[in-house]
Amino acid sequence: MPIIRNLGRAASQLLQSSGCGCGVSFVPVRAIGVSPRQVASDASFHSVTFSESDHPRVLITGGLGQLGVGLAKLLRKRFGKNNVILSDIRKPADNVFYSGPFIFADILDYKNLREIVVNNRITWLFHYSALLSAVGEANVPLARAVNITGLHNVLDIAAEHNLRLFVPSTIGAFGPTSPRDPTPDLCIQRPRTIYGVSKVHAELMGEYYHYRYGLDFRCLRYPGIISADSQPGGGTTDYAVQIFHDAIKSGKFKCYLRPDTRLPMMYIDDCLKATLEIMEAPAEALTMRTYNINAMSFTPEDLAQEVQKYVPELQVTYNVDQVKQAIADSWPMNFDDSNARRDWGWKHDYDLPELVTTMFSYLGSDSRIAQAN
Repeated sequence: MPIIRNLGRAASQLLQSSGCGCGVSFVPVRAIGVSPRQVASDASFHSVTFSESDHPRVLITGGLGQLGVGLAKLLRKRFGKNNVILSDIRKPADNVFYSGPFIFADILDYKNLREIVVNNRITWLFHYSALLSAVGEANVPLARAVNITGLHNVLDIAAEHNLRLFVPSTIGAFGPTSPRDPTPDLCIQRPRTIYGVSKVHAELMGEYYHYRYGLDFRCLRYPGIISADSQPGGGTTDYAVQIFHDAIKSGKFKCYLRPDTRLPMMYIDDCLKATLEIMEAPAEALTMRTYNINAMSFTPEDLAQEVQKYVPELQVTYNVDQVKQAIADSWPMNFDDSNARRDWGWKHDYDLPELVTTMFSYLGSDSRIAQAN
């Protein structure tokens, strides 16, 4: 049972932590250069040589999810292929494996993750390992371990080694008592999923580590992200990806949300652009450590009508999943991202028509689409 072994290992590491609440006082990392976590006495590391440059040395955890591969491609183009390491616990496809450095990394294995950072002289860390909303509700203990214990490991390692750390947050960090249209950066957050709770926890812990230990923590609350090069992964907003695949393959789409369910959305290129921009923004420009970002807001009915311009015969039916619908009804309908636009110049490129055109262009020219065009 690898999950049990991982949880056991994580638990034993937490018991060795100086942050266990046993009366041990903390000294800020800036002053003493060590992690809040006690380093195991048997820790040993070796160095590797590589060509020095002014570029950051990047590690991406959970890199085989929806965003990691695309982010690695963007960062490698900017910083050089060998300066960006993709990692996950799954086996990558050949095209991913041979496109640049890839290593196995389990975020619940603190010692191994720390060794990866030291050996590869990592300076930027993008922490994408997480279980999404609907998947997390189906396995709360695993979601708690991956989304919370894994975050603690990353925070301690980032603080100890003075990394610039990015952790994504989500529309799921808000709940039914939050203002929904629009939702500001600062308001009440009472999510009702383990995914949302873990993301609020990440936002607050990251901000705490910034003020307590000087950690350069940066976070964006993503809306629903739509991309053509990945399959839906169990998120509540994944209907907005599935509709394109179903339109091309069968011309029939069954939506699990009500047709009038409005949620904030974004095309993946905008998402990746915003992620790089927030990481490159001067620290003095940032007035907060967690920002909303937004591009568009639409309903399943809005999206279906736009898709039908390309596939007129697309048949759309609605079979509401009560769990996913309840999650969606507790989320923002629209994001207020004025602080991001003011502080570091955030500006999106894709609205709904551009999104649909780009998705169909990427997914190929099925005969139905070719006829429509």
